[in-house]
Amino acid sequence: MTGLKVQDSKAPELARFRACAILYCLGAHFVLTTFGSLGDLHPYIAVGRGLRDRGHTVTIATSEIYREKVVGENLRFFPVRPDVAGLIHDVNEMRRAFHPRTGSEYILRRVFLPYIEQGFEDLLPLAREADLLVGHPVAFATPLVAEVLRMRWVSVILQPALLLSAWDPPTVSGVPVLDTFRGAGPWFWRRFLRIARFIAARWGKPVNDLRRKLGLPPVRNPIFDDMFSPWGNQAWFSKVMAQPQPDWPAKMDVTGYTFYDKLNPGEGMSPELNRFLDAGSPPVVFTLGSSAVFDAGPFYRESAEAVRRLGCRAVLLIGNDPRNLPAAPLPDSIFLAPYAPYSELFPRAAVTVHQGGSGTTAQALASGKPMIVVPYSHDQPDNARRVVKLGGARTIPRDQYRAGRLMADLEPLLQDTAYREAAQRTAAEMAREDGVANACDGLEAALK
Repeated sequence: MTGLKVQDSKAPELARFRACAILYCLGAHFVLTTFGSLGDLHPYIAVGRGLRDRGHTVTIATSEIYREKVVGENLRFFPVRPDVAGLIHDVNEMRRAFHPRTGSEYILRRVFLPYIEQGFEDLLPLAREADLLVGHPVAFATPLVAEVLRMRWVSVILQPALLLSAWDPPTVSGVPVLDTFRGAGPWFWRRFLRIARFIAARWGKPVNDLRRKLGLPPVRNPIFDDMFSPWGNQAWFSKVMAQPQPDWPAKMDVTGYTFYDKLNPGEGMSPELNRFLDAGSPPVVFTLGSSAVFDAGPFYRESAEAVRRLGCRAVLLIGNDPRNLPAAPLPDSIFLAPYAPYSELFPRAAVTVHQGGSGTTAQALASGKPMIVVPYSHDQPDNARRVVKLGGARTIPRDQYRAGRLMADLEPLLQDTAYREAAQRTAAEMAREDGVANACDGLEAALK
């Protein structure tokens, strides 16, 4: 401590505290639990890499299908059930998962909650080695493991819709009529959200069943009561999407988006796609992320027809589902690819058209280019409303997504500079946020 200038009598004690805190944090073991699509995995990889670069040990506990990807980023991997591979490769399952009204219920009650006991069994021995648990909202075993082991944990959410604020109410997928009550005020939304919580409470029976087996008292609302941690909560999205509200959970830190978008570690855009981009004007980019792409419906067919009529160049990211391949040859002005890193592709686009998932929306906002959001289910309608409010976007309901409607919405985005200017202002504001650094700072602070 020699050379430290003491300004008051408390400074030496504060300096010693900080030094001890730094020493304690060095080499800590963070266990990050997450489930879902790449949009749920990638933010955790981003933060995991940030913690790793600070000298910590990081284990990502998730579905077996992501082992190779996690290990490829020099992070520890630990398999925890359920494995979502069966879901994303089953056409009927994906249709149920993306039903606009019942998709979220299906995901919770049929995909994740039935495996809570197996997930608890998997995670418990790993958690004994950890200094801090970091949990995704559908990783229902995480708070239970932390409670049993009496250890600290931090909750992470990726989208504002999960905060269920009466002052900033979410757009509810499949119930668009509720948006007409947006101006009704907190008194209305408090009552509505109370009903929503009551309905969701019935879904969480497996949580209380496991709590009884563990000798823990039941909770009134198993879905929402354990979603947020008394030790700290982080929102890994930008403040351009949502500002703190009076009824947000305590200790909620909005960090900014945590970006990562490699399909395979170290892999960038293909040389073929780079040549296409270099050969002409900026294209319109169409993508459905990493999960809605398995339930695309007519999205790619209608997209190709619209840009053909408009005479635009386009890039269609169609995933690996053969049903998304065009029935007829496409003109040279349309490039097909399974995937491309959004951080490299979107800034070179004229407009992006996407499903509104949290990860895709983040990259589209950061690119500074106008967008059209075609929400399918879950948080996507809420994300769509929020980006439209920012001024650089339009939205098309999924059931109205036809070439004619798409053309009508694309033309102003391509021609009206107001959309581009609004998108650039949003991107500039987001550029001042360092989501990974802010998240890592908060997780280290939770150890102190």
